[in-house]
Amino acid sequence: MIRTRELTKDFAVGKSRTVHAVRGISLDIEDGELIAVLGPNGAGKTTTMRMLTTLLEPTSGSATVAGHDVVAESATVRSLIGYVGQGNGAGHMQRASDELYSQGLIYGLDRRTARKRVGELLEALDLAALASRKVSSLSGGQRRRLDVAMGLVHNPSLLFLDEPSTGLDPHNRANLWDHILQMRQQAARPMTIMLTTHYLDEADSMAGRVVVVDNGEVIADDTAEALKSELAGDRVVLSLDDAGRAGELAALVGRMPGGRDVVVDGDAVTGRVANGPRTLPVLLREADRAGLTVVSAQVHRPTLDDVFLSLTGRSLREAENSSPTDSKEAA
Repeated sequence: MIRTRELTKDFAVGKSRTVHAVRGISLDIEDGELIAVLGPNGAGKTTTMRMLTTLLEPTSGSATVAGHDVVAESATVRSLIGYVGQGNGAGHMQRASDELYSQGLIYGLDRRTARKRVGELLEALDLAALASRKVSSLSGGQRRRLDVAMGLVHNPSLLFLDEPSTGLDPHNRANLWDHILQMRQQAARPMTIMLTTHYLDEADSMAGRVVVVDNGEVIADDTAEALKSELAGDRVVLSLDDAGRAGELAALVGRMPGGRDVVVDGDAVTGRVANGPRTLPVLLREADRAGLTVVSAQVHRPTLDDVFLSLTGRSLREAENSSPTDSKEAA
């Protein structure tokens, strides 16, 4: 559904500076996948999505979407995809139903089909009671559902979602995703979704695949579970009754499968291991044989932020706070 090869995008800043927003991204996304792209501000996520949706022309490299080149066949690409950008797409002074209807006509639907589709989407996204309301009077969550409806009005097989839930409270975020996933499941064929998000829990719980981008490059690409297991590992925290022997316990943790990043703090030993729930009983038996008395033990499953920390040496949240946002990226 999406294929990129060495896709790059450079921006000239002034007369002497060039910003390399995207640095040779190569991706293959299959029909029906739900893929989340993660990375800090300025990492190149939105720039990549804008190239794939024909809003920006690549500096070099190639990309095809639904089998069509994004540069040579941009009009065809636009007719086949749905796109929900970071900002609201509907005119504030228009009625919600009118905006949806106009969008359907723009995509080539006849008047009867457009009206039918508007009714279906308003009902599916819990907007039917708001059809005659001006967009400016809708809440943030209602506007985002309307944006999603506008992206889906022509039944695209591929939907791009650029931070669709940013700024929404947890309830509205969950509500929005319930609607999107329900519509995806009810479609005649599984819709391919490419999502950018700053909410790691969204990517973790919903995406079948996670691509991590930093400094314009792909630094990891796999399922969330595989990335957490292979790159981060489970964290075990154990306490001893004798702080003087914590070093011995630390050595045992380091010898466990995947054992690494072992730290001693008084009577507490922390480290990362592979498959914590299975490894912990083995570790406790080894500690008992060595005469070490473990008084408490915990296993913490890793997060996608732990994955980013393992890859880059900093957490994703730290990177977001410290990375200057490229004005082209944020526009």
